[in-house]
Amino acid sequence: MATKIKTMAECINEGISPEILFWVGCAGSYDARAQKVSRAFAEILDKVGISYAILGNEEKCTGDPARRAGNEFIFQMLAAQNIQTLNGYEVKKIVTACPHCFNTIKNEYPALGGHYEVTHHSAFLQSLINEGRIKMKDGGEFKGKKITYHDSCYLGRVNGIYEAPRDVLKQLDADLVEMKRCKTNGLCCGAGGGQMFKEDEPGNKRINVERIEDVMESGAKIVAANCPFCITMLQDGIKAKDQQDDIMVYDLSELIIQSMH
Repeated sequence: MATKIKTMAECINEGISPEILFWVGCAGSYDARAQKVSRAFAEILDKVGISYAILGNEEKCTGDPARRAGNEFIFQMLAAQNIQTLNGYEVKKIVTACPHCFNTIKNEYPALGGHYEVTHHSAFLQSLINEGRIKMKDGGEFKGKKITYHDSCYLGRVNGIYEAPRDVLKQLDADLVEMKRCKTNGLCCGAGGGQMFKEDEPGNKRINVERIEDVMESGAKIVAANCPFCITMLQDGIKAKDQQDDIMVYDLSELIIQSMH
């Protein structure tokens, strides 16, 4: 486990100016599965010696689910609070493991006065690998294993980030296989646009089950994801198909931490 992570408030009190703010997000803070991703990413940051901080209790939801579900008032309220906090600490660089947080802070906060350099952790991990700060073991945990990558909507189609996560996966020495629907033609996990928090709409099949059928067809035993919503939906789809003994879902940071020196 990573050492105790400092909050921005603690850093200011100690006169420290961290390189980056790690935006944890609601899922990364409260969801037991997503907490593992937050820990893995924090551990990577510790290992490579990057100074970072979190907002802790001062971090509010970005407002993404509220805006997607049509409650603009709550979105504006949350966004205003977050922007006030971030600007108060003069935050310049933000890294997050959630594409929804990434998209909202990067693309929607500027209109409300929040201007930051926002990076999704997949692109951040890629830059650390390129700089030689992350070194991978030879013949690591995943060598030769069939891995497929699920493009999350908010990282892929919305922000056009397709190569960074795949470049990260290439470091694992695994056998990367693509699903028939990938990149610009990727299939949503079924949780975006506020659907994560709603009852199913009429239909004869859940989207995440359809997506797991794509995974099964690819022959991969590991699905790499980059989004807490996608991880939940893919895991539920795997259970629905009774594949939990055969297919595992990991975030990119979890795959890296298991394979780095």
